[in-house]
Amino acid sequence: MSNVCKSILSLSPYQGGKPISELRRELGLEHIVKLASNENPLGIGPRVQKAMQKAIIEINRYPDGNGFELKQAIGEHLNVDTNCITLGNGSNDILELVARAYVCHADDEVVFSEYAFVVYPLVTQALGAKAAVTKSKSFGHDLDAMLSTISDKTKLVFIANPNNPTGTLLSDKAIYQFLKQVPKSVVVVLDQAYFEYLDVEDGVIGWLKEFNHLIITRTFSKAYALAGLRVGYSVSSTMIADYLNRIRQPFNVNHIAQTAAISALADDSFLTRSVLANKNGLIQLSKGFDKLQLSYIESFANFIALKVDNATDTYQKLLAKGFIVRPVEMENYLRVSVGTLKENNDFLEALKSVL
Repeated sequence: MSNVCKSILSLSPYQGGKPISELRRELGLEHIVKLASNENPLGIGPRVQKAMQKAIIEINRYPDGNGFELKQAIGEHLNVDTNCITLGNGSNDILELVARAYVCHADDEVVFSEYAFVVYPLVTQALGAKAAVTKSKSFGHDLDAMLSTISDKTKLVFIANPNNPTGTLLSDKAIYQFLKQVPKSVVVVLDQAYFEYLDVEDGVIGWLKEFNHLIITRTFSKAYALAGLRVGYSVSSTMIADYLNRIRQPFNVNHIAQTAAISALADDSFLTRSVLANKNGLIQLSKGFDKLQLSYIESFANFIALKVDNATDTYQKLLAKGFIVRPVEMENYLRVSVGTLKENNDFLEALKSVL
């Protein structure tokens, strides 16, 4: 079609980690381990499962379009007013909503770092805006470079912390000092999809009282193990939340997802198990890479970026053995999600055999 937006012509659709079913069809393998999409390897807890089963009988009805009960649960969990919360079909949905709300013209600029979440350039290009990409610093964000890149055309800044796909972490102090210097006219998105794995006191939510131009996004896809249900949220000023809710799709978070998320928030024991299992898994993989004399980036999320001599070749050889990892836009790096202890061990054995 000649009248399609030119900004999307050079876009490639987002490619997630290869599904298990696809690899099974391609190679006829029975035993497949997926370590590609930063999913929680523990599955869902029994408490969430019971809540979902109960909710199934009500799926002939539309979900609560305002997500009242889920917002109440998030508000109590974070000690914020529900009017500050926006619900999304995964936190990706929120990232796109923010871009649509604040990037309006072709000469508008969006600032983000190289080696950051792939959705940032995707939404920027889809809107026909200009991407101002700063060089990374030790595979993470260079906040000074990002600050110096901000211009009078900058509308939006994306910061992922912990960062995906590198797993690097900025200190709260560094981000706070950055926010103090960003013009109030520029919206800053602090993408915290992996926040729960840090297992620290939540200090950044309180910043919203000081910074009206800050949006914090989080998700239930990782530590809470609800990736297949797609439910995330943002916390911001009530003004920003109002703007986002004006363009949010009706019923963008389905009934089962809302029910499961409410139950997941109340299941502290499952979250504790998830965080501990991830911590042990990171140690296990790191020690395994050390034994193989492979370099990797220290990670604060639920994956590790691993360097190999030939990432494409290694990726294909691992696929042939039934192990799915993720090639990333970094030369000769593969991103490996933390699996169960057995999955991690089996992966390390397979990796050793293909190198």
